[in-house]
Amino acid sequence: MRELKDLLRPNIRALSPYSSARDEYSGKEAHVFLDANENPYNKPINRYPDPLQRELKKCLATIKGVQPEQIFLGNGSDEAIDLVYRCFTIPDTDNVVAIEPTYGMYKVCADINGVEYRRVELDEHFQMSAKKMLDSCDEHTKVIWICSPNNPTGNNIKKEEIEFLLDNFDGIVVVDEAYSDFSAKPCFRKTINRYSHLIVLNTMSKAWGCAAIRLGMAFANKEIISVFNKVKYPYNVNLLTQEKAMEMLKTPYEVEKWVKSLVLERDRVIEAFKLLPSCKEVYPTDANFFLARMTDADKIYNYLVENGIIVRNRSRVSLCGNCLRITIGTKPENSQLLGTLRSM
Repeated sequence: MRELKDLLRPNIRALSPYSSARDEYSGKEAHVFLDANENPYNKPINRYPDPLQRELKKCLATIKGVQPEQIFLGNGSDEAIDLVYRCFTIPDTDNVVAIEPTYGMYKVCADINGVEYRRVELDEHFQMSAKKMLDSCDEHTKVIWICSPNNPTGNNIKKEEIEFLLDNFDGIVVVDEAYSDFSAKPCFRKTINRYSHLIVLNTMSKAWGCAAIRLGMAFANKEIISVFNKVKYPYNVNLLTQEKAMEMLKTPYEVEKWVKSLVLERDRVIEAFKLLPSCKEVYPTDANFFLARMTDADKIYNYLVENGIIVRNRSRVSLCGNCLRITIGTKPENSQLLGTLRSM
């Protein structure tokens, strides 16, 4: 494996990070704050938040089974995705390799950062070939992107294929586990101590029902996390987000109930979907959504929109011709969807 310093963009390796007012007295007790040009009135939102979200990371570490120094928190997972490019890739020189189809922000961030994005199509079962991924790499490949469970296909990528990449690729491997709470398979988050070049993404937006607070996570060895903390903007996660996340983390049993309910409802909706004349195939899923191949996805999508029901039309995505992606809602919402489709 290449050493971390050899993977980093040279300017990032040499970067002196911005030192925020809240960093400089770290470890000391203080009660009078005259250092950050803040307004002393309108507490508590008059003060800048903890730039490293220390209290929140302690709560997350217990639930996620990692150490606080192995956690990066950002403004959604998209911030961590962008940081991977900004830290590890050189524009107009380096490239990344990703499975196809997958989450679109990997490609968007590559384009924004001027980095070549190489797609490797999944097979007919939406599974990855690690060998094909490695065959698409060269000496300028810095990052491999894998989403598992994958979006929009919903399925887990085979564990042994991901491990083969981790054992044979000498750059950064990112495994995006945004939907892993809905899967019965073990998380790769548990292996970050084994793989020094692994970054695992997660979020509060899915199982935790907190999409509005925009809190994403990256789990990795502390050296990678320290690089992210050096490059990120000083106060990237606001106080209200930190407080709401800590409030949610006090009731993990509630989230477990939501997940169990959604998985049961997912199975019910899939079985009903298979009986629809307009549905040709429903693909296996490990997420809180499923992909269905329809007789005429564009027509069906427009019909649903006219009836006030919004799903995702993935027809123009590789390997997903005539496919709709259906997120599992409440039982009444799902029943309304099914009833509307039956009445076509």
